[in-house]
Amino acid sequence: MLLTLLNIVLPVFAVVAVGYIFGRRQHNPDMGFVNLANVAVFCPALVFSALISHPLSLSHSWPLILAGVLCILLPGLMLALFHFRGIERRTQVLAGMFRNTGNIGIPLMMLAYGEDQLGAIIILFVLSNLLHFSLGLFILSREAGRWQWLKNPIVWAAVAGILLAEHQSLLPAFVYTSADLLGQMAVPLMLFALGVRLSVGEVGNLGLAFKLNLLYLLAGAGSLALVAWWLPLTADWLKLLALSVMLPPAVLNYLLCEQYRCQPDKMASIVLLGNVMSVAIIPIVVYLTLTYL
Repeated sequence: MLLTLLNIVLPVFAVVAVGYIFGRRQHNPDMGFVNLANVAVFCPALVFSALISHPLSLSHSWPLILAGVLCILLPGLMLALFHFRGIERRTQVLAGMFRNTGNIGIPLMMLAYGEDQLGAIIILFVLSNLLHFSLGLFILSREAGRWQWLKNPIVWAAVAGILLAEHQSLLPAFVYTSADLLGQMAVPLMLFALGVRLSVGEVGNLGLAFKLNLLYLLAGAGSLALVAWWLPLTADWLKLLALSVMLPPAVLNYLLCEQYRCQPDKMASIVLLGNVMSVAIIPIVVYLTLTYL
């Protein structure tokens, strides 16, 4: 089991480490164009090709979809009840709601639970993105467009993938092959970019960041317990959800806080320390889900 666990976790952190080392050696590298290409081209291609090759029935998968939404909304409601001195409530809530389902979540879930779960993994990723660019932006700024999520190509790639999954004969073979090739770039690039982003950050406010990350994990565990009790979830879905709520806060939280001038320094500390803590937490979660679910 230990060797299996290492084979699952180490490749993910190894790619992040390569990005971190590269970023430190380059001195403030500009990853803007690369990240834009990943969000606008490679990730949508991954979403589309994954949903075509691993089609999900919405009528069958509604418990997973509802559970994925609740595992984002419930921690936000729980965290809104707490307030720590020195941090705005919107900063505190945002980091607890939106986890790193892309950079770390997708590769970890694929390695841990198998590529046959890729359709379900992508559904959780798309739900997180949709809510991040709609509800997340609304939390940060009431002036942000509530329909901003409509500009997200990942959402439209998901819609196309779901609609065409049962009508693959309408697609020329080269369309799927091209999307598959482009999508293969997304996951390693996510991990590498995460390492680069971590290399240019500094961890401050350690006490506050540590308390908040512990609170996020407790809120995630509580939300998972509620949805597991309430919804008819399969063991495979429970594994995916258990890992998703234990992931560190998304790096995108920091980028959005920087854009909307919402304590980006505090958010950077929360995200960075959360990713450091995940080195110990993720192997434990993977071990428990593989052993008991």
